[in-house]
Amino acid sequence: MRVSTHLLFLIVLIASGTPTNAAESCDTGSSSQADLNECYGNAYKKSDAELNSLYKQITVRLKDDAATTKLLVAAQKTWISFRDAECNFQTSGSAQGSVYPMTQAICLDGLTSRRIDDLKSYLKCEEGDLSCLVPAQ
Repeated sequence: MRVSTHLLFLIVLIASGTPTNAAESCDTGSSSQADLNECYGNAYKKSDAELNSLYKQITVRLKDDAATTKLLVAAQKTWISFRDAECNFQTSGSAQGSVYPMTQAICLDGLTSRRIDDLKSYLKCEEGDLSCLVPAQ
């Protein structure tokens, strides 16, 4: 019983930090674990596609600044490594269970959504904002 209580706490903790609120669309109450795994996986795929789109928009704006582009690429690669390692750590308690794909997707979606917010803020910089390296359109 102790393991299942820990797992339930982990799921609630991860889901509560998910800005995209995928839990609302996936938690129908009548879904099987396989359905939940698929639904949360699809929510993460959607977030990942948005992240990639925003990243591409930023690289387009930085096309004339090779040094800053290089910094962005390094930051993004490092962030992806962090995200994956953090989610592996957070979901390690369920690694051998059928709930693992769901907990992994919830974590990935949550961290990806936070990164999406960061990238969106780079794209909304006002001209003259010296703290933002992404030029306005």
